[in-house]
Amino acid sequence: MEFDLLFCDVTVLTVDEARPILRHAYLGVTGRKITWLDTNPPQGRARRTLTAPDYVLLPGFFNTHTHLGMSVLRGYADDYELDTWLKKYIWPAEAKLTEAAVTAANALSLAEAIASGTISFTDMYFFEPQLAQLCLSAGCMANLSNGAMSFDQHYDKAADRAWGEMEVLARDYHNADGGRIKADAAIHAEYTSHPEVWEAVSAFAREKGLNVHVHLSETRAEQEACVARYGMTPAALLDKYGVFSTRTTAAHCVHVTPEDMELLAARQVTAVHDPGSNLKLASGIQQTAKLLEKGVNVSLATDSACAINTNELFFELKLAAILHKGTQLDPTLIPAQTALRLATRNGAFAQGREQESGMLRVGMDADFIALDFDKPHLLPCHDVVSNVVYAARPTDVCMTLCKGKVLYENGQWLTLDIERIKHDVKHVALPCITG
Repeated sequence: MEFDLLFCDVTVLTVDEARPILRHAYLGVTGRKITWLDTNPPQGRARRTLTAPDYVLLPGFFNTHTHLGMSVLRGYADDYELDTWLKKYIWPAEAKLTEAAVTAANALSLAEAIASGTISFTDMYFFEPQLAQLCLSAGCMANLSNGAMSFDQHYDKAADRAWGEMEVLARDYHNADGGRIKADAAIHAEYTSHPEVWEAVSAFAREKGLNVHVHLSETRAEQEACVARYGMTPAALLDKYGVFSTRTTAAHCVHVTPEDMELLAARQVTAVHDPGSNLKLASGIQQTAKLLEKGVNVSLATDSACAINTNELFFELKLAAILHKGTQLDPTLIPAQTALRLATRNGAFAQGREQESGMLRVGMDADFIALDFDKPHLLPCHDVVSNVVYAARPTDVCMTLCKGKVLYENGQWLTLDIERIKHDVKHVALPCITG
């Protein structure tokens, strides 16, 4: 057997119940696939061998609700409630952004996220075909969409940039490079659209075989206003118009009712947990433990760097594990293993990638990261899962691989020009909003 890369004497955190943790293990990569995973060494040769007893390998993270292009707005408008934040600050600033500015911001977000262990993104923003090209060159995975919006009584698809981008993504990028890039159909939210939009987008998703991405029940005001307008919650209303008829990623789900939870579980809708963003914008706290108890797939996300000021998931991972313990006065809620699954296997399911990614097993794609546990804050290691969730930091990531390709290693980006990215953010993107 020949390997492109062989790790020796490492700890492997598989997120696979059959073999959850392998110590002093060997993991071999050939092409895009994991071709060896065992505590016994393989027979054969490797182009590159890494003997690293301090390394912990685990699946790469899935950031399942992002607006990557908003990193240019990091710190631009903090400490406002959502409606004021959006209408007074964010939407006017976004209107000034050019394609070049968004592309620079996207590259910045990818660099930050890849270096902190994220391998795949579910993004909703504009200039998404350009982001598809960037993700292809950067080597990461992505589900990409632009959320349809309409404040007019009639939905004019030809006048909606989001619809045009959905068509381009579906035509030119869906399942590009063996499925590394996927197109999603998207609705921004119930409160920014109406039934014509929901029917059109859901029909498009069914026709093209796409997932759907939508903001859902983020604030109490959104939930209550929808009930006042339609006599139904946003979840029940969107389901009535067919939105949940294909695999759907619903961001936030903070104010969903018990009946909504049952519906999301029945339709296999993923409820995305964005704890940092929801706390900072005072939107509330998702009832993650109850959603999981109802059988809802819950995944993890940062939302935008404009909302929570970062694109790294370690903060969200730890927050997801401790937040519900404190608010519900129950230390058994969302144990470390569950939190880690939100960021890995559950994220892979949300994106429709669960057959090839999200855990480490022979035959799965080589989508994983390596953490260096030879750090003061990671010693001693009584429990490797606990250390990853409660103690690890983004800077502990020493290698990020996607489809067998090393994207980042020991402080070096191998597929992104970090100096060019920083230059473009400072001199192309930033002037758009600062003048």
